[in-house]
Amino acid sequence: MSGPLHERTRQGHGGTGAGAITPDGCAVEVYTRLPVGDEPEVVASAVPAGATLLELGCGTGRVTHPLLERGFRVTAVDESPRMLEHVRGARTVCSPIETLELDERFDVVLLSSFLVHAGDVRVRDALLRACRRHVADDGCVLVQREGEDWHEKVPRERRAGDGLVRIAAADPTDDPRVSSIRCEYVFPDGTWTQTFLSRRMDREEFEGALAGAGLAVDAYLTEDRTWVRALPVR
Repeated sequence: MSGPLHERTRQGHGGTGAGAITPDGCAVEVYTRLPVGDEPEVVASAVPAGATLLELGCGTGRVTHPLLERGFRVTAVDESPRMLEHVRGARTVCSPIETLELDERFDVVLLSSFLVHAGDVRVRDALLRACRRHVADDGCVLVQREGEDWHEKVPRERRAGDGLVRIAAADPTDDPRVSSIRCEYVFPDGTWTQTFLSRRMDREEFEGALAGAGLAVDAYLTEDRTWVRALPVR
C-alpha cells in the first residue's frame, strides 16, 4: 500500500496512516468512519428550524449530513478537497477558514471540532473574525470548546463505531499554554494518528477572544460549557 497523500501541512500538525492526510493532520479515511456525536442535537436546540448555516471545517460531512436531514440549508467549508469529496447534498467551498470571504451572511455560523483552541492565537483570532464577518446581524455563532481539564486528563479513550479514539499524550511546548496533542484512531483493519497544537483557554480568555472578534456570549448551551452560542456585537 502506498504511503499517506499529504496536502500542505500546518506547523505543529501531522498525521500517519493509509490514505490522504489533511493540512492539520487529519486522516480522511478516519473521518469517513467516525460516527456523529451530539452536535446535530445541540445545533437544532439552539437555532431556528430551517436556518441557513455556514459550517466551518466540515470534514467529510459527519455533522453536515445530519444537519441537512434536519432541514438546515448548509454551506460546508473545508480546506481539504479530499474531505469535501465525501460531502453530499450541501453547497461546498474549499478554502482555509481564516481567509474565507463569501459575499453573504448566514443565520448560523458553526465552528465545531474544538478549532477555536488553535495553538497560534493569530489563527484562533482569524477563525473568530471569519465567523463574525459571515454571521447575519440577527444571527448567531455556535462554538465548540474543549473540556476545561482535557489537557490534564490524559490518556483517555472512547469507543467510536467499531474503533477506538485515544488521546494518548498532551506534551508541553515552548508556550506553557499550548500542548502538542497526539490522538490515535484504532480500527480492526488499521491505525491512524494525528498530532496537533491546542491552546488552553479558560472562560475569561475565551470570552476575551470572542470580544476581540466582535462577538459576545449569549449562552453556554451544555452543562460542561463546551458548547457556546455567541451573538455579533453591533
